[in-house]
Order: sequence, then C-alpha cells, then structure tokens
Amino acid sequence: MNEQTNPANPLVLADVEHWRKWLDGNENSSDGVWLMLAKKGVTSPTSITYQSALEEALCSGWIDGQRRGLDERTFIQRFTPRRARSAWSQRNVAIVERLATEQRLRRRSVAEIDRAKADGRWHRAYPGQSSAKPPAALTAAFDAAPEARSAFSALSRAEQYSVLHPLLTAPNDDALDKRIQRVIERLIER
Repeated sequence: MNEQTNPANPLVLADVEHWRKWLDGNENSSDGVWLMLAKKGVTSPTSITYQSALEEALCSGWIDGQRRGLDERTFIQRFTPRRARSAWSQRNVAIVERLATEQRLRRRSVAEIDRAKADGRWHRAYPGQSSAKPPAALTAAFDAAPEARSAFSALSRAEQYSVLHPLLTAPNDDALDKRIQRVIERLIER
C-alpha cells in the first residue's frame, strides 16, 4: 500500500505530464491515490486541474471518486482503477469517446471500455444531475403511490438525484424493480 492512499498525504505532482507518467508506471499496480489538484489560476504546488487529471485517469482505465477541500488554492481528489462492474456516466462516455478519437487511450482503458460494451454498462451510462429524469418504471410506481410522488416532488433537485442515481445505475431490470420498491417505501415513510 502506498502512502497516497491516505488523504492526509496526497500525491503532489507539478503538472499533468507528471500525472501521466505516474499513471503509466502505476496504473496496473496501485489501488488508487489521493491526488492534489489546483483551483483556477493556481500553478504551485501543482498546476493539475480536475479536468486534465480526469482525462488522464480515463485514458488509463481509472475513474475519479471522492473530492475533499484542502485550502484556498488546492483540493484533493481520489482516483482509482475502474472496478469490474462499475457504472459509466454519460459524461465519462463522451470524454472517453473524444479521447479515443485523439488516440490517447491506454491498453487498460480500451479493455475497460470493451468490457463495458460487452456487458451493457456502456449503453446504460447514467445521466448527470442536470439531465436525469425518473425512469419509466418509477413513474409507473408513482401512479400507484401518489404519496410517494408528492414526497419526491418536495425534495430538492440534489435530493431527487440521490434518489434517482441508484435507479439509473441498476445493472438489470430485476435490480431496478427492487430498488424502486425500496424508494417508494422510503418516500412513503417521509
């Protein structure tokens, strides 16, 4: 286990080129790192932006995770190898498609994409909060439980997305049905 798995001791690299080199040397052996990233206009101790770090991670078959504030100039972001069954976001699918046309993808990333396409995760990529809509099965469940619909409608957009996300990332229809049942029960209990 490397020290950068502890958020108190993040990986600090000067620029995105050093992040690329780090990934090339560690993408197949590391379980992940906390990487220090720069806020807008910051160049020291790192100039790596979130977007550039994410793109390089995606090139290596890695994914971003939790983010934590550090100070007024920097923050840390968790990056890990993509897990075998992890869901894809529509945003990351679009980024990876662009990176593929730019011929920037590494072997590990291509293998992850091929697996996701083969098992359907690629085509089931979930939308972000701004474009997420309830699945048709949830809308039908709301028709049978109007009090759940009312409780859902009373939630903020962020709270609605936290309800929708597990539904949008369900691996199959059976899992979706079970998750909808739990959502309806929880909303009725509110």
